[in-house]
Amino acid sequence: MPLSVLTPPSPALRSVNAALKSPTAVRGTRALAPASGSPADATDALPVHVLDGVGAAAGTPHAALTGWRFHLAAEGLVVAAAEARITPDGWAFSHFSEGPYVASTQRALRQAESLPALLQPRLLSVPELYMVTLWLRADATAPAESGTIDPADLLVPLAPAPPGIRAHRAHRAGDLLPALRDRLAGARLLGSSA
Repeated sequence: MPLSVLTPPSPALRSVNAALKSPTAVRGTRALAPASGSPADATDALPVHVLDGVGAAAGTPHAALTGWRFHLAAEGLVVAAAEARITPDGWAFSHFSEGPYVASTQRALRQAESLPALLQPRLLSVPELYMVTLWLRADATAPAESGTIDPADLLVPLAPAPPGIRAHRAHRAGDLLPALRDRLAGARLLGSSA
């Protein structure tokens, strides 16, 4: 079933498009270098949320909207990503990225399209575990700013995933988040001097 994709804020897209036209901004990203072929276009915009304190006490987890990530396609292939972040002055280009998360996100989106339910895709970063997931909201009408994670939502860890967590396997948030809390609690115990 097609995904219910949110429309990014126009200023976020404009900031990414301006960066794509800047030789200085694209210089450090090999896939965007002028010698790499045709220019890249921003596609597949996903809101980016950060879940801090996953190891804290149980409760309804809430993730903060921190930006929008755009996949960048050249000659029909996704070659990189660009992120726009919210600042006190509005949306601003943050950075370009290459590497495994770009391809992994594309793969997870294709997998999500084969699911029978209408879902809303987002990215969820879990900094405590150096982990990024494709977050598939069961409420396909939720606004981008809504960061409440419902137990029925699906989380698909992207590759590379932390040891012991299989990438590209969909988990109900109600199952995965408690397992992540337990994992962090165990790591803290191992690291304590008590």
